[in-house]
Amino acid sequence: MNLDLDQGKELLINIIDSEINKDVVTIIAPPFIHLNSFQRMLSHTTIALAAQNCHQQDSGAFTGEVSVEMLKSVGVEYIILGHSERREYYREDSLAVSFKVNNVINKGLRPIYCCGETLNERKENEHFNIVEKQIKEGLFQLNEMELLNCVIAYEPVWAIGTGETASPAQAQEIHSFIRKTIADEYGEMVANNISILYGGSVKPSNAKELFNCPDIDGGLVGGASLDAASFATLTNSF
Repeated sequence: MNLDLDQGKELLINIIDSEINKDVVTIIAPPFIHLNSFQRMLSHTTIALAAQNCHQQDSGAFTGEVSVEMLKSVGVEYIILGHSERREYYREDSLAVSFKVNNVINKGLRPIYCCGETLNERKENEHFNIVEKQIKEGLFQLNEMELLNCVIAYEPVWAIGTGETASPAQAQEIHSFIRKTIADEYGEMVANNISILYGGSVKPSNAKELFNCPDIDGGLVGGASLDAASFATLTNSF
C-alpha cells in the first residue's frame, strides 16, 4: 500500500525507462486503483501485471472486495495470494487461500502463492512443518498442469521489511525442501519446472548471491521495487 496514482505512474515510467533485463520474467503488482492505468502503460513492454489479492467468489455482496474477472478485465495476468501480511492481518489461512487459487486457475490467470514461517516458528525449528502444511493445504488440490501454472514465493516472515535476510544457505535449504515436497506428490518433472521465488528483504546487495542458489528462481520484491534503479538492478542479478 504505497504511492498514489500519480506517484505510481512516475515510478512505472522510470522503471520502463530503466535497463530492465528482457530475458527474465518481470511482473509489477501495484495497488488495485493503479491497475487499469498501468495496463495501458505496460502494453508496449514485456512487463506483466499482477494484483496483490482477490476474492474467492465471482460476484455478490462482498463490499470492498475485487473478483478475478474484474482483475482479468484490466489486463492482470498474475495474482499474489496468501501473502504473509494477508495471513497475519486478515487471518487468511491456507485452506481459505486454496479457494482463491482454484478460482484464479479456473479463470486462466496465474497465482503467485506465498508461504513462510514466523520468527518464533523458525526458532522452534517448526519452519519445515509450517511451510509443508501451507503448500499442501493451499496447492495440493490442483492437478499437475494446474500446479505448473502457479508460482510459489517463499517469504520468511521474520525477514520482511526488517532488513534481515535469510542467508543464501537458509534460503536454498527451504527452497529445496519445497521442491522435494512437490516432487513427492507430483513427481520430479513438475517439481523441476515450477518457479519458486524468494521474498524477504531482497535488495541489490544480496540478490546475486540469492539468485545463484540452484532452487531459487527469482524474487518477490517489496521495498526495493519502489526505486526504479534498484528494481532494474535486481532484474539484472541473474
